[in-house]
Amino acid sequence: MLEDVMQGALISASLIIAIGAQNLFVLKQGLLKNHIFFVAAICFICDFVLMSVGILGVGSFISTNLLITRILAILGAVFLIWYGFSAFKSAIQGNSYMQIESQDPQNNRLLKVVLATLAVTLLNPHVYLDTVVIVGGIAGTLTSEQKLAFLIGAVCVSFIWFFGIGYGARLLTPLFKQKKMWIILDFLVGCVMFYIAYRLVLFVF
Repeated sequence: MLEDVMQGALISASLIIAIGAQNLFVLKQGLLKNHIFFVAAICFICDFVLMSVGILGVGSFISTNLLITRILAILGAVFLIWYGFSAFKSAIQGNSYMQIESQDPQNNRLLKVVLATLAVTLLNPHVYLDTVVIVGGIAGTLTSEQKLAFLIGAVCVSFIWFFGIGYGARLLTPLFKQKKMWIILDFLVGCVMFYIAYRLVLFVF
């Protein structure tokens, strides 16, 4: 049982702990103190649901349905391109730095943050590949009891990671009091978004 929990935790960690669109988004919201509990909770809940679906055996259906994967890829590419442009614009204008300085409530509306979190999480086809197809495929050879233990290990890592980088980002606040650090972060976010969008376009065509 413990071995299955550890296996689930290690697989989940290897997939989640990487520089990607979602992690950079959570990090930035943590630095801006933008409803970070809701941001981390949404990311965790999405992981929990998708991993559960994958482990229950639905992953193979999504992975073999070319139409569904292409539609997801197109939607994801469009969103990521838009988000990438927004990040570059923010880097040029220094919007993120101004936001953390002013803490304008209009910039921190909960609905806006929730929708952005859902978009950056669910419009990225890689999240389905990682949580549903890969995790589900690895768990496919396990017994029902082992699958439950595997799922527990996987979702525990997801919970610790998203809440950890969300609230842990505040430790970097002194560093990000410098405007140039926000410019670098926004530029990095833009580059990552464009790169992932490029990979999605290649996948479709």
